[in-house]
Amino acid sequence: MAGHSQFKNIMYRKGAQDAKRAKMFAKLARELTVAAKTGLPDPATNPRLRAAIAAARVANMPKDNIERAIKKGAGGGDEASFEEIRYEGYGPGGVAVIVEALTDNRNRTAAAVRSAFTKHAGSLGESGSVNFMFHRAGTIRYAAGAASADAMFEAAVEAGADDVDSGSSGHVVTCRPERLNDVREALAQRFGAPSSAGLEWLPQNTVEVDEGEAATLFRMIEALEDSDDVQSVSANFEIPDEVMQRLSAGA
Repeated sequence: MAGHSQFKNIMYRKGAQDAKRAKMFAKLARELTVAAKTGLPDPATNPRLRAAIAAARVANMPKDNIERAIKKGAGGGDEASFEEIRYEGYGPGGVAVIVEALTDNRNRTAAAVRSAFTKHAGSLGESGSVNFMFHRAGTIRYAAGAASADAMFEAAVEAGADDVDSGSSGHVVTCRPERLNDVREALAQRFGAPSSAGLEWLPQNTVEVDEGEAATLFRMIEALEDSDDVQSVSANFEIPDEVMQRLSAGA
């Protein structure tokens, strides 16, 4: 198993789901607010806001919450003053990690991120220390039962996607960032709403980690994502399927 997204699908079935959903909605609302503030509050002319709305809808965020977050950003008040920060470093086993945050308190966020790294055998690096190992791409994910591999590939290519990876865990369609909304909308018309859609840092190469390193890495990722300020965590790990099965069984 490669990449962090599948880790979330498997490992995050445990815990208080209502609390996780509330935290997810809070992070989506923050992105909606920042997107509305940094561009026009009209999704038709603001690609970032359009992508944020799409992600919120995929997560079943209530319409009133979406509209409230956009109005907050469009108003331009102090309450909408979030700063975008990217942290980079290494986790257990030399895994490269990128953390993206939206915060109104840089010191608080930096302390939380640094603590998560150091407590889990990681090390926080300088800006630019690992991002050259990744590329930015739009990703649209569907469950395996949403379509056959051939049907998904055909539809994705017609929509302007760059690649499709289909397997037992589902379909992952990738495209250039500026094509995300067009590809997502075209696939949604054919297969319904995706399980997720958004911009991600995708690794160009992966690092295989053993079971002990993987368990520590997952605890680090959980600690990072538990921060309200952290929007996303990307990592370039590779874990053998049999190891992942043991870890998920014990979750």
